[in-house]
Amino acid sequence: MRLVFMGSPDFAVPALRALAGAGHEVVAVYCQPPRPAGRGQTLQPCPVQKAAEDLRLPVHYPAKLRGNAEALAEFQALGAEAAIVAAYGLILPRAWLETPRRGCINIHASLLPRWRGAAPIHAAILAGDAETGITIMQMDEGLDTGPMLMQGRVTIGPADRLSQIHDALAEIGARLILRVLDENPPPVPQPEDGATYAARLTRADGRIDWTKPAATILRQVRAFDPWPGTFTTLGADTLKVLDAEVVSGEGTAGTVLDDRLTIACGEDALRILKLQRAGRAPMAAGDFLRGLPLPVGTQLGP
Repeated sequence: MRLVFMGSPDFAVPALRALAGAGHEVVAVYCQPPRPAGRGQTLQPCPVQKAAEDLRLPVHYPAKLRGNAEALAEFQALGAEAAIVAAYGLILPRAWLETPRRGCINIHASLLPRWRGAAPIHAAILAGDAETGITIMQMDEGLDTGPMLMQGRVTIGPADRLSQIHDALAEIGARLILRVLDENPPPVPQPEDGATYAARLTRADGRIDWTKPAATILRQVRAFDPWPGTFTTLGADTLKVLDAEVVSGEGTAGTVLDDRLTIACGEDALRILKLQRAGRAPMAAGDFLRGLPLPVGTQLGP
């Protein structure tokens, strides 16, 4: 099938490789433009661009789509039967959605209508959901509101982190999009009830609020690893919490309760197992405390 692929991050790469490997004719790949990165701030292509170049596929990265008549004409001239979209990063206007004969088909990382929006995997872990999944969806002009074509599910275990669920869903999405193109299942409208939204995250979302239950904070650590990270403060220092466990304990929220870096929370306590100071390497809590002992009663956070 003659296709256009539209995606940018690592999540989209397995689907692009699967489509090309299955013999589909991917006539163009659309992704976000190279961004400055690293100490030298040199321009770095996104993961999808790298994969497309490895596959020797033409890459396009228009800065915007809305009102971009030149880019639309170029897209229409491709004559694609469908456009496959996976975390592209730009909203597709109606004219773009209506160009391919089979429309634009989205690989969305949640069990719609739960967790529409920009950060569905983070949101599912943070909320304590027992499962999440992939929804292959026919796109419309709404925010992840189009009819569903196929779903696949994955269990979220009590120790699973963002990277594990992300990688599992990326592989499920790659398998399901091949099935959808082959089987052409009928679209099913999303249920009217039960829609939730996962807003775009910023680094500030990683700040720990010690008045919350320890179990909630631990889910935050799992959901935000590696980005945006989960952190607290110790005076002027920022401490990134990399691993922890829930234990019994009580006290003023955010205070150190013992010599094992157990921190009082709004409910129970959180024992930090691994952390990182700004500009330093990650370290076990015991190593951290040998270099910087924290007396009982030390206050973390604002």
